[in-house]
Amino acid sequence: MNAQAFWNVIGNYNEQTKLIQIGLLIFITLAITLSYIGKVNWAAKFALGITNLFIGIGFFAWYGTEPIQKFFALPLYLLCGILFLYESLHNKNDLLEKPTPFQSLLLVLYLLYPFISVVLGNSFPQMVTYIMPCPIVSLSITVYAGYKRKNKLLLLLLTIWGFTGIKSVIFNAYEDIILLICGFYGIALLVNEIKHSKS
Repeated sequence: MNAQAFWNVIGNYNEQTKLIQIGLLIFITLAITLSYIGKVNWAAKFALGITNLFIGIGFFAWYGTEPIQKFFALPLYLLCGILFLYESLHNKNDLLEKPTPFQSLLLVLYLLYPFISVVLGNSFPQMVTYIMPCPIVSLSITVYAGYKRKNKLLLLLLTIWGFTGIKSVIFNAYEDIILLICGFYGIALLVNEIKHSKS
C-alpha cells in the first residue's frame, strides 16, 4: 500500500462520515468521563467497543481498498470491539482509576492528534481525526490501562496495532508516532499482566 492510497482512504472516510465521527466523539467522551468519575464503571469499555467495531466496519470494510486492510485490520478491530463489549459486561464493576501522569500525557497526545496532523501540512479531509484507527487504539490502550482487570488477548491485539505506528515514517504520517509510543506502553502493560498472572 503506497502513501497516496493510504491518504485517499482517509480522505474518503472523513468526507463521508464526519457527522458520525462527531457523534461518536461525543459518545466516547461522555462514556470515558462517566467511568473516570466512578458513575458508570463499564461505560468506557462499552464505548471503546462500539468505536472499535465502527472503525472495523466503517473504515476498513467499507472504505478500505487494500488486502491488508480487509484481512488484517478489519478482523483485528472487530475482535477488539467484541472483546471490549465482553469486558464491559463481564467485568462491569471494575473501576477505572484516575489516570497516572504518564496516562494523562498520552490522553493529551490523543487530543493533539488532529492538530499535529494540521501542523504537519495536512488538511481536511486528508488528515488524521479523533475517530480513526490509530487515534482510537492509542486512546483504547491509554484508557484500558486504568482498569485493574485486563484481558490479555485484547491488550495484545491493541499492542500489535500500536506497533503499526512504525508506518509514520513510511506514509509521512508522523502524528502516528503517538501510536507507536502507546504500542510500547502496551508491551509494558502486557508484560506486567503476564507477570501478575504467574505470581
